[in-house]
Amino acid sequence: MGTREEKNWELIGDVLAAEGSGKSPRVFSSRRTLFGIPSALDQELEALSNEAAERARDQIAQEQGPRKAAGIDAAPREPQPEDGWSAPTPAHRVVHPLDPVFDEQSSVLILGTMPSPKSRETGFYYNHPQNRFWKVMAALFDEPLPASNSEKRALALRHGIALWDVLAECTIKGASDGSIADCVPNDIGRLLGKAPIQAVFCTGAKAAELYAKRCEAAAGMPATRLPSTSPANAATSLDQLIEAYQAILPFCR
Repeated sequence: MGTREEKNWELIGDVLAAEGSGKSPRVFSSRRTLFGIPSALDQELEALSNEAAERARDQIAQEQGPRKAAGIDAAPREPQPEDGWSAPTPAHRVVHPLDPVFDEQSSVLILGTMPSPKSRETGFYYNHPQNRFWKVMAALFDEPLPASNSEKRALALRHGIALWDVLAECTIKGASDGSIADCVPNDIGRLLGKAPIQAVFCTGAKAAELYAKRCEAAAGMPATRLPSTSPANAATSLDQLIEAYQAILPFCR
């Protein structure tokens, strides 16, 4: 028997002869020599592969490092409000909690749809901090902006304004008029029988729509639509609101 080196050289000769004749496909499936020594190409490719793997590990470490340092699981987190995302507001059944504001001299009735969550929480009409209703009233009558509920009530009654809402109860998402469903109207006619109301006004399109469908026939008095003072109606400026609400002045005390 020959030495191992002699057998290797013999095998190389057989392979080259077969490939030269075109009768045999290349038998080397790996990029290694017959002697098991990596070629220069093998070494270069292996170095590139190692470099790519190292870069991938560095990128992962950079992404996860701050979270691990803070003791936070590196798993993907749920969207947060600071990302500009918020969970959808669920719909709730709301029963109107506020009594109507009026007295024996009230000549103008102003109706919304349903008190907002903030108004229900604080116990009075148009009490969301960004609602402009009381700014409009103060401007119309050249009075200081009322702060407390009692001051707001006094301002309204002083000028013959009654306040209530079209709906006694409904299903609603937050303060979104567009989500209102399953409505039950207030008995507007009952209030009109207790106060000398000369004109009815609705704040916003939804209040006017619901009044026309659910209240007007029983109340026996049509309503004039005014723009909503809600912050959702950002397209209407405060000056435009004040101008529009001047329509109530001929009926006020």
